[in-house]
Amino acid sequence: MRTTINTMAQEIERKFLTVSEEWKKKVVRATTMKQGYLSSDPAGNTVRVRIAGEAAYLTIKGRSEGFTRPEFEYSIPVEDAYDMIELCKKPLVEKTRYLVSEFGKTWEVDVFDGANEGLVVAEIELESEGEEFTLPGWAGKEVSSDPRYYNSSLIGNPFSRWR
Repeated sequence: MRTTINTMAQEIERKFLTVSEEWKKKVVRATTMKQGYLSSDPAGNTVRVRIAGEAAYLTIKGRSEGFTRPEFEYSIPVEDAYDMIELCKKPLVEKTRYLVSEFGKTWEVDVFDGANEGLVVAEIELESEGEEFTLPGWAGKEVSSDPRYYNSSLIGNPFSRWR
């Protein structure tokens, strides 16, 4: 969920590694995603093309300040997204996103495939950086500030190379 501050769309997100598969008991929905980056600077701006199920989006994200960054997302024709994906840096980021309901919040658990297989990251989007939330028992180490876990970083340094 994005909030609007000073007429600018903002994403406030925290990321955690998972320590178990207990989250699977509370899955609400799953969507297969393929995404690529037309432009990516992990410390700055990114332009992403995402195909999520039968929908597609063009997303522009600005530089993070704390856990907050500007984000603008637009629906685009799926056919255009497939053409744009061909222009993106490789490897693409491939994952299944599971929406998980826990403690009154919706968590997004991304299970990565392809060059990032084995990586599982749980994200929660907040209304403000100071918003309190309960960390589920299946969520472990926070990686919100570690640029290796940015999706845009996974194209240049896939998880499969970390081991």
